[in-house]
Amino acid sequence: MACLDKCHCSVDNRKHGSILYHILKNEEEKESHNSKSRKDDQTGLYGQGCSCGSQKRVSLKNPQVTCKAASAVLVKTLRFVKNVPCFQELPIDDQLALVRSYWAPLLVLGLAQDKVNFETVETSEPSMLQRILTNRQEGGRKQSQENQEALIGSNQQQQQKFPQLPSAAEIRWIKEFLDKCWSLDISTKEYAYLKGIVLFNPDLPGLHCVQYIQGLQREAEQALNEHVKMIHRWDQTRFTKLIIVLSLLRSINANSIAELFFRPIIGSVNMEDMLLEMLGAKI
Repeated sequence: MACLDKCHCSVDNRKHGSILYHILKNEEEKESHNSKSRKDDQTGLYGQGCSCGSQKRVSLKNPQVTCKAASAVLVKTLRFVKNVPCFQELPIDDQLALVRSYWAPLLVLGLAQDKVNFETVETSEPSMLQRILTNRQEGGRKQSQENQEALIGSNQQQQQKFPQLPSAAEIRWIKEFLDKCWSLDISTKEYAYLKGIVLFNPDLPGLHCVQYIQGLQREAEQALNEHVKMIHRWDQTRFTKLIIVLSLLRSINANSIAELFFRPIIGSVNMEDMLLEMLGAKI
């Protein structure tokens, strides 16, 4: 797929007005990165224990280090997307729709390509009911029904503004995907074709150029298949393995990705607003 071969993933020439540019520029590493083997991540929290543990909420163990690495990957991912000539030919509405819908799986592919490993720890956050009960105690027991309904609405708005942290099960999916990518030793070209397959998804409702996008996805799949046959002649199943691994990205939740890797550094900034700003910036 010629248009994907021409893409560059360097992170130079960021626009100084970009939110993420200032995050990356001003963020300082205040603690060293203690690298551990992936085997440690597959035990304990991610082990084959009780299924109830998979619903526990988790956060990054070293957010300053990991969030900075994820932010750099996001910059390179959007730079890759913007430099695909086929993407530039699409109507702006289709461009925005594709980025909004598929930035998270593209980011996880980028994490795999850049060998970004991370650790998480269990965390607890108050449920909506706990917040309601706490606020009721503080406000007194004589609170009217009307005020209680307003309080519930306020908590619902707060949860929508700051969604829950990801569960251990969601993080386990990401970890398994990264491990499978690393075990396959995917090359730079293979990653480019895989990103093309993810980005040009014609199944997204509301697209204007559905047939054109469908053709681009097929072209990316064909280019990947031809590349694999040429480079890995001895492995007749490699293309199938890559497509199966790619299917794991369907379980990746964009909100969980945003909360885990970006909420600690962007705070209340809307993730979608930041993506659109970066897409329009000269990164």
